[in-house]
Amino acid sequence: MIRFGLIGYGAWGRHHAAAIAEAPGAELAAIACRTEATAAVAQRDFPGVPVHLDYRDLLGRRDVDAVDIVLPNDLHAEVGVAALEHGKDVLLEKPMARTGEECDALIGAAARSGRVLSIGHELRLSAQWGRIKSTIDAGEIGEPRYMLFELFRFPYRRGAAGWRYERDRVGSWILEEPVHAFDFALWFFERWGDPTSVLALGSSSGAADSRPQSDGMCNNFTALVRFPGGRYAVITQTLAAFQYHQVMEVVGSDGAIRGWWSGALDRTLEPTFGLTVKRRGQTEPETIAIERSGEVFELREQLARTVAAFDARRPLVTGEEAKKRVILCVEAERSLREGREIALTM
Repeated sequence: MIRFGLIGYGAWGRHHAAAIAEAPGAELAAIACRTEATAAVAQRDFPGVPVHLDYRDLLGRRDVDAVDIVLPNDLHAEVGVAALEHGKDVLLEKPMARTGEECDALIGAAARSGRVLSIGHELRLSAQWGRIKSTIDAGEIGEPRYMLFELFRFPYRRGAAGWRYERDRVGSWILEEPVHAFDFALWFFERWGDPTSVLALGSSSGAADSRPQSDGMCNNFTALVRFPGGRYAVITQTLAAFQYHQVMEVVGSDGAIRGWWSGALDRTLEPTFGLTVKRRGQTEPETIAIERSGEVFELREQLARTVAAFDARRPLVTGEEAKKRVILCVEAERSLREGREIALTM
């Protein structure tokens, strides 16, 4: 049994708490909150589980083996390093950190402590999006040449105390959701090498509400990511729309695969979705049966697999992998700011 301490009890932290409580081989041993209001909610939701207002008190507990960190981006490196130095295995929500230097601090702390650091890119565990990866790896569409990820959604929530709209705290808004799409691109194309450049475009027109625009936050964003061998990915997102709709397409030398997902919210439990593939040698596409798909389901799968990963002393996503995603996001924002294509060194 792995005894988890949860640090952070905001909107997404509450889903993490429920996932820990449901995961076989896991126990929710303690919670750390940032305010008395969220502490009261945690105590109501999990009576009998100790709740702290200082994460350091949780890290000092001997009955906590591992820590799940679900905090604003600016706290990822500070709290993650502290948890590793206290001898805890760590599951850290994406993005890993705000900068490559902060990622290095986390990687170094994991190496010194001998603890496991796993980064929460949970969408990899989707029965839908993960099936695209296994289809590519099986060679069923030949060599992938092109990927498109499109997200059409409502504006970001402000987050606790408005952190998501504060540049120093969020680091880059591209780290918030486009990081998932960049992760898919690097994951799908990993056999053919790291990306070589990124070119980003964006605009702030078409605001869907009166929320302030953070420095560098565009309502509309598109990135072209080049990979070796002429491969490329197009990642595009709008925050000036409604509901939550995703499209993923990968075209290979001998086939193609397309998935889509739609719901009123990103955490909808009853979305509509589909996945279709035209395999090598087929004349017609076929529909792949997927029982369920959605971020809440993928989080539950992530916690279940994290228990096994910590037991095996292997992360689901390494710090070195996750750092590349952070660098790509940061360089995409630099491309947007400077109006030019940026060469990448991973």
